[in-house]
Amino acid sequence: MELDGIEALVVGGASGLGEATARELAGRGARVIVADLNREAGEELAAELSANFVEADVTDADQLAAAVDTVPGLRLAVSCAGIGWAERTVGRDGPAALEPFETVVGVNLIGTFNVLRLAAAAMARNEPDGDGERGAVVMTASIAAFEGQIGQGAYAASKGGVVGLTLPAARDLARLGIRVCTIAPGLFDTPLLAGLPEDARTALGAQIPFPSRLGRPEEYARLACHVAENTMLNGEVLRLDGALRMPPR
Repeated sequence: MELDGIEALVVGGASGLGEATARELAGRGARVIVADLNREAGEELAAELSANFVEADVTDADQLAAAVDTVPGLRLAVSCAGIGWAERTVGRDGPAALEPFETVVGVNLIGTFNVLRLAAAAMARNEPDGDGERGAVVMTASIAAFEGQIGQGAYAASKGGVVGLTLPAARDLARLGIRVCTIAPGLFDTPLLAGLPEDARTALGAQIPFPSRLGRPEEYARLACHVAENTMLNGEVLRLDGALRMPPR
């Protein structure tokens, strides 16, 4: 897929990995639509990139459908919206609360599928290019899907679901010429880690074999763009983690 001139939707695009992806796509000539719950940050970014912003909650089917409908000829959707939660299955006060688990799965897994199904339906209306391709969807998991740490049950389960969704979705959509891949980042310098003290962030980065630092959002963005550009990448989960394998805690 040639990125210059395409219509691209970045969901969760107002900050972190999504913001970096919106910037990278705009820099490569794509017409970017930023979708996010944070209207202020999203509109500010869209104005800077000469892009468009649409407010959208990935857990709201009607709202997200309306957002996708604002993108004529959608060719690329990158799904970056996500939340985290840490709680042991059984703690000092008894079993873990159910509602946070449901919320995390609702945003990270069901929300990701919501983006996938709506974006793919829009792409199916496109005329195929020379390779027969009508579009591509890039989803975001985490290495927690493979090595979830103590207390990460909700987050790891939600991201594991995205990993499990990748191949069947790619096989399902192959007949329409739509590709699906997932990026599983390791420890990245995003808003999820922004609240930690600098010495704690440095210690986290030191765990990574090489490079021994936190990942940079623009490194995720460049991989997302490469997935879009490389037509043979399909049905794959790509770890982006500097060879990190997470310990239990």
